[in-house]
Amino acid sequence: MSLSALNTAAAGLKTTQAAIGIVSQNIANVGTTGYVKRSLDTVAQGPGNSGVALGTINRVFDENSLKQLRLETSGAAYTGMMADVRTQLDKLYGTPGTTSALDGVMNSFTLSLQTLGAAPDSAPARSAVVAAASNLATKIGSIAEGVQSLRTATESQLSNDTSAASGLLSSIAQLNVKIAATSDDGSKVALLDQRDQALNSLSSYLDVQASVQRDGTVTVMTNSGMTLVDRASAATLSFDGRGTLGPEDSYSADPAQRGVGTITATTPGGGTIDLVASNAIRSGSLAAGIELRDTVLPQAQRQLDDLAAGLSRSLSDSSAVGTPATAAGGAGFDIDLTGLSAGNAITISFKDDKGAQRNLILVPSSSNPPAAVNRTDVADPLATIVPFTAGSDPTKFSDSIAAALGSQAVTDAVGSSFTVTSSGTVGKEGTVRILIPANGAATLQGITASVTQSKTADEVTNGKPQIPLFVDGGGKGRLFTGSFDGGSQLTGFAQRIAVNPAVAAKTESLVKIASSTSETDKTRPQFLYDALTTASRTFSAASGIGGISAPFTTSVQDFTQKIIDAQGAATATAQFLDEGQSIALATAQGRFASTSGVKIDEEMSKLVGLQTAYTANARVLTAARDMLDTLLRI
Repeated sequence: MSLSALNTAAAGLKTTQAAIGIVSQNIANVGTTGYVKRSLDTVAQGPGNSGVALGTINRVFDENSLKQLRLETSGAAYTGMMADVRTQLDKLYGTPGTTSALDGVMNSFTLSLQTLGAAPDSAPARSAVVAAASNLATKIGSIAEGVQSLRTATESQLSNDTSAASGLLSSIAQLNVKIAATSDDGSKVALLDQRDQALNSLSSYLDVQASVQRDGTVTVMTNSGMTLVDRASAATLSFDGRGTLGPEDSYSADPAQRGVGTITATTPGGGTIDLVASNAIRSGSLAAGIELRDTVLPQAQRQLDDLAAGLSRSLSDSSAVGTPATAAGGAGFDIDLTGLSAGNAITISFKDDKGAQRNLILVPSSSNPPAAVNRTDVADPLATIVPFTAGSDPTKFSDSIAAALGSQAVTDAVGSSFTVTSSGTVGKEGTVRILIPANGAATLQGITASVTQSKTADEVTNGKPQIPLFVDGGGKGRLFTGSFDGGSQLTGFAQRIAVNPAVAAKTESLVKIASSTSETDKTRPQFLYDALTTASRTFSAASGIGGISAPFTTSVQDFTQKIIDAQGAATATAQFLDEGQSIALATAQGRFASTSGVKIDEEMSKLVGLQTAYTANARVLTAARDMLDTLLRI
């Protein structure tokens, strides 16, 4: 027997022993989270490649499967959080059709008004209306409080997730350093397992992709292209949470205007990037949290604010509609604005000089200069918005409106100038005539306004069917007019809506329009019932009920049902998407496990083969030992 045969057998024994160790390690780690199956490469050597030597220890996995796994992990974290919070949101409204649900409480209120209309002189019926109204206001307020509680919980979750993601980035950078410095294959693959597990965990918080470098380190970036880890350097993520959130707290790129926390990435060089403002996070639980806090839940709050506003103003306001008017040199409309209050917007519909149908919204204010108007708080966000100082003197309305419409910005937007005549011209102090010159390129289509009929919340017998049954409880019982003086009155009104104490103390005002009104007069009860069930109101586009940029016109009662329907449909869609994403994640996990996971039967089969090879090599060495013993005895 030649020495080469002995060397080959010895090398084979050593290699087989190492391979048995790898297979044994695989078997021992069946089911271990993050463990990737190992394999041992061998290298041919010796004369004619007759020998064998140890190569490298490799991890067995498919790179594309790993990328897909991380992608689906991000998606599942996103849809999971969206479905969970939307389900909680939907539960706030109650089970549709039940007496305690929002639609059930609204129906109870309208039914109480219908009952009052049938028996106006019934004291119990009047008390029932007040009780039902109070119950409705409380229900709207409790749902709105629940919405803000969900926003606060989401803000807290964003803080926790940001901290966890930042810790993972730091761990990945540290593992990069260890991997680059490790020459032992066994130690390196263990470190690679740890790093991949950290990357997989990181992908549940935000969408990431990893690029392996020549030295074994990885560069981690978001799918938007922002680098989070570059070899040994990692960005630090921080979140400046604001604690309990209210309806007025919203995101702004301007730190001075921002009422909620933001995620800031601090680079190793000290630079900072607002990841929310730059839209750098597009999936994972962080993306879901941002969308829920800044879009989904604020829209739910806005729907409730619009419902509360519609409920209040449908009962307290009169709809002023312009009548066609023609004067020398122009044509337009006369509109009676008597009683106009701050926030009682005037909508002018026109076709501009290009023939496009548009709206111009005049927003009266009690302050001078007029209060700024939040575009999203008006019915039509695409309209040209013009705030103006109205004051309390109706004879001055025309001058104030003329000044507002006379600005060059308005003329440019319309394509024509306006002519506004004084109230005396048309014979009534609160009436304003708005014209466009006959030679103007634009055409007026109509003018409308919703004018609050009472001057104060205590004015409940005002000689008109309108009554301020609901008031702004946060403003010491002041009228709700949609004012922007001192900030938007609409924002958070769902939490503040309350039954007017003056009506609760004087329930006969639900029937008596004036002191001389008969107790059996059905005028006001019937008006209140019709105002909620049949009269149409325009609700803002920001509620999302009528579309992204389209106002929605319907009755208050129907709008209530539309809110419930919209939330239910959104919740069902979120749950459906989450179920589909869960399937996609399970598929990705299965695909990755099919190559990287340890299969016990396969490994046991390998172990039997390796044991056979080990025995064969051992027999060669045993035979060689016996031959040497024989030679030495000769």
